[in-house]
Amino acid sequence: MATKQSSAEKRQNQSEKRRIRNKQAKSSVRTAAKKVVLAAQAKDKPTAEAALLDMIKQIDTAARKGIIKMNTAARKKSRMQRMINLLNA
Repeated sequence: MATKQSSAEKRQNQSEKRRIRNKQAKSSVRTAAKKVVLAAQAKDKPTAEAALLDMIKQIDTAARKGIIKMNTAARKKSRMQRMINLLNA
């Protein structure tokens, strides 16, 4: 049976660490988005705006690190901002 190369083992460990880090970042983006949606549904504008700022920060961080794509980040931010703007109308 062939032995595993040390470089392959190292890459596997690095990949696993990145997977866990990416999963945490995506989860925090989803949680922040959920807070915005819940606040918007409750028609609580100040809470929704505060949650939106937090969500934008999370999304921008994830996009900058390459965890989500820039267009995906822009789309998510745009949709949430539109939801908040409808509270004014």
